[in-house]
Amino acid sequence: MRVALCYNKKPKINSPLRETTEYLESLSSTSYERYAEYDNEHTIKTIAKAIGKLYDVYLVEADERAYNKFHDNRPDIVFNIAEGLKGPCREAYIPSILEFLQIPYTGSDPLTLSVCLDKCVAKKILIYHKIQTPEFQLVTSIKEITNIIKSWKYYPCIVKPVHEGSSIGVKNDSIIDNPHKLSDLLKWIIFMYKQPAIIERLLIGREFTVGVLGNGNRADILPPIEISFNNLPEFAKPIYSYEAKWIWDVPNNPLDIFKCPAEIDDELFKKMKKIALSAYKFLGCRDWARIDLRLDENDEPEILEVNPLPGILPDPEDNSCMPKAARIAGLDYENLILTVLAIACKRYGITKKKIECSSSRGKLCK
Repeated sequence: MRVALCYNKKPKINSPLRETTEYLESLSSTSYERYAEYDNEHTIKTIAKAIGKLYDVYLVEADERAYNKFHDNRPDIVFNIAEGLKGPCREAYIPSILEFLQIPYTGSDPLTLSVCLDKCVAKKILIYHKIQTPEFQLVTSIKEITNIIKSWKYYPCIVKPVHEGSSIGVKNDSIIDNPHKLSDLLKWIIFMYKQPAIIERLLIGREFTVGVLGNGNRADILPPIEISFNNLPEFAKPIYSYEAKWIWDVPNNPLDIFKCPAEIDDELFKKMKKIALSAYKFLGCRDWARIDLRLDENDEPEILEVNPLPGILPDPEDNSCMPKAARIAGLDYENLILTVLAIACKRYGITKKKIECSSSRGKLCK
């Protein structure tokens, strides 16, 4: 079987500050933030090596030339980790190309990827299906801010860009406790990120992330991970901010903020599993995803976000949640990648015979 690994790679930055505190802090500027979702070369090579244990694998960068590469050199399936170049539907670009060319691929379809990247649309779908998620308000322009603030009543709250992942735009100062600060932050988000902002009631309870593998009735969760805010720096707010994810937590000095498996009782585990799998189902996720939850003031879990393209940094020191949970479940990194690929192949009904048939030119397969 020929597998194409499709990706976006972080650009190389030739700087004497590389790997220093000054360099890492520079990544908090919006000019570098845009690459936070992309994978580094080590991750891409490690995924390719894992796939290569069983299959022929080649790399396709998710740039403007991707369509021609897929058109001219059709793989049997694509292992998709491409985040897309720009725009609110960027994660859907590669799957849309593959749908057009009728090439199978791992993960969710273009609709689900676009919906989940739009925090407002995703929350509306969850609410329709009676799945708990924090109260929110979308702010599409600076002109709307004054009227929206007059009606907003949930403090403290948190403000985020509506079309971002990987904690982009979610900074340590994104928690707001009064209308004046809220107005200033909304203006900054809309101006700097050139997109709407979403205000969300800040839940005060424990926070968790849950990996999901599988499809339909066979979908199941990996051991939940708790994010322990007590182990953040003393000045840090109790959120998994951009600084906590990309600046304070580095391989040579990792933050000890993850507990896996999380220390929770059976009742809470059942509630988290039910709400995570419900969100996975109703948002149309396929093969795998990572779902962020937080407990409200009554210790009831609510959905924060659904990530159908979960981060999968290979090294344990990188604190990547999906691989961390998989290891606890008995799946090392290589087997996690191969399991996702096998789940997708089963969904498409890809078998060895079908692969041989599709590769036979001018012949009919019986």
